[in-house]
Amino acid sequence: MALLEARKITKQFGGLTAVNELDLVIEKGSIASLIGPNGAGKTAFFNMVSGFHKPTSGQMLLDGKEIGGLRPNRVTARGLGRTFQNIRLFANMTALENVLVGMNCRLKASWVGSILRTPDVVREEAEARQRALKLLDYVGLGGKDETLAKNLPYGSQRRLEIARALATDPTLLLLDEPTAGMNPQETEDAMVLIKRVRDGLGVTILLIEHDMKVVMGISERITVLDYGTKIAEGTPEQVRANPKVIEAYLGKGVATGTAVTEPVGTQAILETGRR
Repeated sequence: MALLEARKITKQFGGLTAVNELDLVIEKGSIASLIGPNGAGKTAFFNMVSGFHKPTSGQMLLDGKEIGGLRPNRVTARGLGRTFQNIRLFANMTALENVLVGMNCRLKASWVGSILRTPDVVREEAEARQRALKLLDYVGLGGKDETLAKNLPYGSQRRLEIARALATDPTLLLLDEPTAGMNPQETEDAMVLIKRVRDGLGVTILLIEHDMKVVMGISERITVLDYGTKIAEGTPEQVRANPKVIEAYLGKGVATGTAVTEPVGTQAILETGRR
């Protein structure tokens, strides 16, 4: 069953068309990837799904309900969580506080109850703290709850972003380049975590990623964009062999076999994500 459906989604910025009539279906319980060269429209699409940009035209459905044009907080309430290409943690807050911020959309206490410190509010805060600690442990940050976000290593900051996104209790998790800047061991650990989030928590995952080893290693379905248009879709094996994908990353000469210079192997290019 479809969890996310994009129907003829278009986004224009003045005379620039960032996303052009994109049709995309993400099935419940899947791990899917959105790839393409720089400027292909990937993050523009993520921003429309998560409410930061309003589509120029088309429909965006989450679990069968229209979300196109909703504010980010309302999209989050519908069950969407996301991380960002550039880490957006609250640097001077602790790891625990960052996760608690993510939980805010699910807490029921009113501002009056918070001021009066009613028993219901105290109980809810205690439960939220315990759940936040469990999430930190789940992503491998157990014992780091009182550490300021800015003092965590880079890979741990990426994990904290995932924990904060999970704190919103999402059904769909958008990961924008979750392994960017990581060393090989951190990347392997991140792949294991992403699979565990899907398998253990039942969260559907859609990611943007330039590391093709990650994409090919964990994705069940891949959609490829180029200049805002979908040029290919399918399994990792189908996408790797698609001539349009090869052309987008390597150039038309390589894709048609007419390149003057000896081309770098397609397998190598699609594994490193270089154009």
